[in-house]
Amino acid sequence: MLAKRIIPCLDIKEGQTVKGINFLELRDVGDPVALGKRYAEDGADELVYLDISASMEGRKTFAELVTRIAANINIPFTVGGGIASIEDAGRLLTAGADKVTVNSAAVNNPDLISEIASKYGSQFVVVAIDAKQIDGVWRITTHGGHRLTEKELFSWAREAQERGAGEILFTSMDHDGTKNGYPCETYARLSQMLSIPVIASGGAGTVQHIADVLTKGCADAALAASIFHYGEIPIPYLKQELNKMHIPVRL
Repeated sequence: MLAKRIIPCLDIKEGQTVKGINFLELRDVGDPVALGKRYAEDGADELVYLDISASMEGRKTFAELVTRIAANINIPFTVGGGIASIEDAGRLLTAGADKVTVNSAAVNNPDLISEIASKYGSQFVVVAIDAKQIDGVWRITTHGGHRLTEKELFSWAREAQERGAGEILFTSMDHDGTKNGYPCETYARLSQMLSIPVIASGGAGTVQHIADVLTKGCADAALAASIFHYGEIPIPYLKQELNKMHIPVRL
């Protein structure tokens, strides 16, 4: 069995790492390069950086930040936020990112997934999906969770895979930042339906939550922010505990 990945997520606003609850109430939690470097040294398998202030000026600043991250960090990292064209993706890959993640723009223009995958390869494209449950249906949201769409989680994930996505990063907006655990049944259904890796995001509060989503939820990787940013669960401790539970991780 392939090793399960542990992925800290760093939301970037105006050059700093921030964290909120249900995508709101953002707080500054530090320098993204220094934090990323620390996570790499602690044994993180990958990092995800999301620019949540992706104005035109923000994109230029973010590309400069990606260059600095690439110069200082020796593990793979994915970047996203406001990527709306193949040129945006190319700029960040040229700056040193290993993968890009697309979200709102891909929902509005699904061809974007195919275009990036065709030019750079599926392994470079992560499709991020933010969804919330409404009347028992997982509905896709865009623009940081502010706009509800008619798209449904499972059909959109399948389409993203068919269009060339190399991975799916699914965040449950109902669980994001709450530290109450992941919706494991949903992840299990998603993972069993797709042939590409699924990254679980939104809700990690304990080691058991992460263990559950990697086993019961069949996720290939667990992504979290608060528990790492605030030192609640150090990555070396997390991996040792997962190893004791016979969950394959890189120690």
